[in-house]
Amino acid sequence: MTIDSHQHFWIFDAVRDAWINDEMKRIQRNFLPEDLWPVLQANGVDGCVAVQADQSEAETLFLLALAEKYSSFVKGVVGWVDLRASNLYEKLEYYSQYELLKGFRHVAQAEPDDFLARPEVIKGIRQLTAFDFTYDILIYPTQLKAALHLVRELPEVDFVVDHIAKPYIKDGKLNTWSNYMRQLAAQPQVHCKVSGMVTEADWKNWTKKDFYPYLDVVFEAFGPDRLVFGSDWPVCLVAAEYEQVIGLVRDYMINVGFSASDQAKVFGENATRFYRLEV
Repeated sequence: MTIDSHQHFWIFDAVRDAWINDEMKRIQRNFLPEDLWPVLQANGVDGCVAVQADQSEAETLFLLALAEKYSSFVKGVVGWVDLRASNLYEKLEYYSQYELLKGFRHVAQAEPDDFLARPEVIKGIRQLTAFDFTYDILIYPTQLKAALHLVRELPEVDFVVDHIAKPYIKDGKLNTWSNYMRQLAAQPQVHCKVSGMVTEADWKNWTKKDFYPYLDVVFEAFGPDRLVFGSDWPVCLVAAEYEQVIGLVRDYMINVGFSASDQAKVFGENATRFYRLEV
């Protein structure tokens, strides 16, 4: 089964979703499962994981309601909860009743660089293990040091790095990012999403070759057993169509010579295992 491990749904709200600025007019509208399903079908994708885009528990419940309604292809949800809440354990216990809720994410890229290394954040993420929840790491390269501290502190938590940590593809910067990514990959409980790359490149003028140095790093560091494909739809639409995004990774794996079994891992098996999806 082919799985898109990272996409979003929203009913567009100009105030709440202010991050979708005027440069991103194409996605200043509603995106719901009925919009995604024909796109998945056209690209040979069987299911997806819906990831939070808003920092609220209302967002978590919104995604869970959609996943319940469209469970034939929405196979899991990565929600949001206040990891620093004094009653976090009780909140996680409540959410554990939802079988389609697989993990949580915080938009750490919008926080200070040391956010993920703060004791209260680490304490919160540690509690996820009691309910077998995963944690998605959403960061910029300047926050990789804190992320590395986090994963070293919590070897018992299953982590996945979103969007290969958003390297500066447009500027061609590689070295510092690649060093940290290799250190993250040295932690066996850390996976990485091959996702969100086109929006870190030149939106209008990127070529496939722009991404190859970055793909080389993550494929060498994590290997085909800990990489998962994600489209980042509909955010990706500001820079590429869905078929371009999935084609980029498919073409890379074919050109480099990865086997069909390795491709099956990256395009579904790893996500199914990591998020414990029912497929």
